[in-house]
Amino acid sequence: MPSAWLRERRRDYYYRKAKEDKYRSRASYKLLEAIRKYHFLDERDVVIDLGAAPGGWLQVAQKTVGSHGFVLGVDLNDIQPIEEANVCIIVGDITQPGIVKQIKEVLPCLADAVISDVSPKVSGIWEVDHARQVDLARSSLAIANELLRIGGNFFVKVFQGDLFDAFIKEVKGCFSRVKIMKPKASRTKSAEIFVLGMSMKEKR
Repeated sequence: MPSAWLRERRRDYYYRKAKEDKYRSRASYKLLEAIRKYHFLDERDVVIDLGAAPGGWLQVAQKTVGSHGFVLGVDLNDIQPIEEANVCIIVGDITQPGIVKQIKEVLPCLADAVISDVSPKVSGIWEVDHARQVDLARSSLAIANELLRIGGNFFVKVFQGDLFDAFIKEVKGCFSRVKIMKPKASRTKSAEIFVLGMSMKEKR
């Protein structure tokens, strides 16, 4: 691993803060900022975290919903277990049709929120990476449409690009309010942006 990259990472405020606060990822602060600003997660909520590895968002979600809530993490890769009893983790592919059934087998009821920080393996070809990421965001939205209660919320990462506006239109078709934000913990040079759909509409 390049030493210059390591030096930059160690200087990163949110990387250091995550170590101090015992969060598994600097990305934890992206979710924390969004929750504090828009209050879309609350105590006792049932939450599905898609692309949950390494577990930073699971930690934030669990602390937010408290001991009477429930958090389910889904990822292609194994995740080191979270100690709290109300956090469950399953290995699964969010792009596969069987994932909804797999989640339903564990979920206690329809979710209050679906959150997704899923990213593709970056190829370095921007058009390809953008398209892959939007596809993953759409897979996350499809899961939210199946497993969110009416009035539930959806928070997802998207890469900016030509397909962004079309995706936003899809989210607006499903939720009463849509917010777009770039958290402070997102690196300036990063093209990532987060979309929050609030209050899922009744299906027609």
